[in-house]
Formats: sequence, C-alpha cells, structure tokens
Amino acid sequence: MVAAPIPYSVASYTPEESVGYLVARVRASLFAAVDREMAPHGVSAAQFVILLNVAQQRASCAADLAREQSTDTGSMTRMIDRLVRKGLLRRARDPEDRRVVRLELTEPGRKLARRLPAVAGKVLNHHLRGFSDAEFDQLKSLLRRMLANAG
Repeated sequence: MVAAPIPYSVASYTPEESVGYLVARVRASLFAAVDREMAPHGVSAAQFVILLNVAQQRASCAADLAREQSTDTGSMTRMIDRLVRKGLLRRARDPEDRRVVRLELTEPGRKLARRLPAVAGKVLNHHLRGFSDAEFDQLKSLLRRMLANAG
C-alpha cells in the first residue's frame, strides 16, 4: 500500500494557500452574508446560529451552544443575554433539575426561527453557485473526512 502524499511542508506552506485559511475565509464570508440578511431583524450571524440550534433542538443550554460553536461559555452567555433582551429567547429552569437552565424560543423567536433555514439556504446557494451536484457532494464528503481525521 502506497502512503498518501503529505500536502504541506515547511518549504511549501503559505497561509493564503492553506486549507485552514481558506475554510476560515469561507466561514467569514458566510457570516458576513448572514449578517447582511439578518440586519433588518437586528440579529447577527452568531446570534442566528444560536437561534437555529435552539429551534432545531440541537442545543438547549449555554454549555451545549458553546460546545457546538467552539466558544467559551462566558461569550455564549453574553450572546444569549442579548437575545433574551431582544425578546427572542428566554431562560427556563429544567423541572427535573433546577440547577439546569434551558433555553427556549419566545413567540417572536419562533416566528423569526421559521425564516432562518431560508436565509441559510440563500446564503449557501449564493456561495455554491456554479458547483455541479457532484462537486457539491464531493465538497461535503471532503469536509466530513477532514472532520473525521481531526477526531
């Protein structure tokens, strides 16, 4: 069995050709586009992600959200505080364990959350225009492989 080539070496590495740099730039571009789409609603891209995760029941507390977004709980708590002040989220004690504070969408939060998948689709489709179905599937497959290699 032939070993796979090693993509980077000290001699050939440049940040602008780094996969990490390119992935970070794509993420920044996606977040900027979501910021523009959500500006009329007073919600940032980071807040968008929180609302979407709570709406889709991928996270129900600050610690879950912090893990999901690879951020610290202090920063996450401050973002949640802003969403609570905007009336989009509320904190509720877990009836089975009062030490646990669950996050719930308010009625305005649920109404806004119903629009989020369309915004995500619009932003992603804009960034993926010109990709064939095969290229799209291959991109997702390659990114999943990178994630699997990280674990």
